[in-house]
Amino acid sequence: MDSSSGIYTFDDSAFAARPVLAMVLKGYPRISETFISNEIRLLEELGFRIHIFSMRRPRESFSHASVKQIRAPVTYLPESLFWGLGRLAKANVRLFRTDPQAFRRGLDLMRSRYFGAPKKHTWLKHFLQAGSLVLKMRTDSDAGRFAHVHAHFAHTPSSVALYAATMAGLPFSFTAHAKDIYTQGPGRLLEKMRRARFVITCTDFNRRHLEGLKANSDIQLPVRTPVHTVYHGIDLALFTAPRRSAHASAPYSILTVARLVEKKGLPTILKALALLKDKGLDFVHTLVGSGSDQRKVEVMIRDLGLGERVRLVGTITHDDVITLYGGADLFVLGCRQARNGDRDGIPNVVAEAMATGVPVAATDISGVPELVEHEKTGLLSPCDNPVALAANMERLLVDQSLRARIIPAARSKVEAVFDNRILARKLAEIYLHESGLKSRPESWRSAP
Repeated sequence: MDSSSGIYTFDDSAFAARPVLAMVLKGYPRISETFISNEIRLLEELGFRIHIFSMRRPRESFSHASVKQIRAPVTYLPESLFWGLGRLAKANVRLFRTDPQAFRRGLDLMRSRYFGAPKKHTWLKHFLQAGSLVLKMRTDSDAGRFAHVHAHFAHTPSSVALYAATMAGLPFSFTAHAKDIYTQGPGRLLEKMRRARFVITCTDFNRRHLEGLKANSDIQLPVRTPVHTVYHGIDLALFTAPRRSAHASAPYSILTVARLVEKKGLPTILKALALLKDKGLDFVHTLVGSGSDQRKVEVMIRDLGLGERVRLVGTITHDDVITLYGGADLFVLGCRQARNGDRDGIPNVVAEAMATGVPVAATDISGVPELVEHEKTGLLSPCDNPVALAANMERLLVDQSLRARIIPAARSKVEAVFDNRILARKLAEIYLHESGLKSRPESWRSAP
């Protein structure tokens, strides 16, 4: 890497002197959050030392292969106030005894936030988890090396990170994604933004929303925190396009990779598939994922007469998903805004399909149009409109000239804006120039 790029990495000869980034996650590892594990892995490749603090243990029985490449130690915080109260209380009493001033800073912050908390039963747990985190930072072999606290997601992980940073006297920042932005009160989000050194988010749509909140914040307490857009990105080396001929023929293979939850708009997809079936289009649809709406999806498949056309395969590894891209003629997503305000940013599976050479039919929600440009790199339709989605799906399956034009343009778009190695360098610049990680400049050198 050219030093003129402004990127710096740590000097390998002074590993023990490197400052440590404390990364607070809700769960680690998580199958649906490959973008986080990939980010950590790439930051480590650039020389960052990271310590992961996870608010709960993994819920899945397997993880993606990329997780095995991560060297960061992981500390699991007690996740239940009931079952973990003993451990949490012991850690916080010890912290109070060793550094009462730090503990009181946390208490003062907790009191100031209590009345605005939407769930009063969680405020104490987050505070105690933060105390446990800070004690680990004080007693870890890297004690004294922690220089910055960053959280992924602007809701509960950022609350824990904010308490921890306040008690530890360290700068704090967070990455805002989707649900965490749109399902919590603007006042809570603004408070975290106000206290953060910087904020990162994964789409320009999100950034504009957050900047709008800043503009409307209390004039007595203005929010001046910078908000940066950094896409999640994907590892382009895993997706060699095209994996198959641009030509498609019946029976067509249609693929969806999505959690079975309201914001993914699966009813729109299934209704669109029923319309295509009624028109006589021969296809098989593979639906990858699991979630709280699984029973609803199964009933809808039966009621629409799609039992022989739709395959539910559940949650599978990323390698298995890549294999499915290689045999797909079309990738479809029907994302929408859920009733609680939740919505997607840019699902990484959209970029993966585009990089693999699978044309995408999607809805025009949130940040999706930043990657899927209508008639250029894919086709977009309004949310909750199965007729429009079905029409776009049919076009992308049967119009071979459209496929031949869109497939290479989609790959080029992903290469231009969604390469995770380029984006990791952008992220590294933000950390180095706006955080406490450059507090020991003697441990840095220009990257090769």
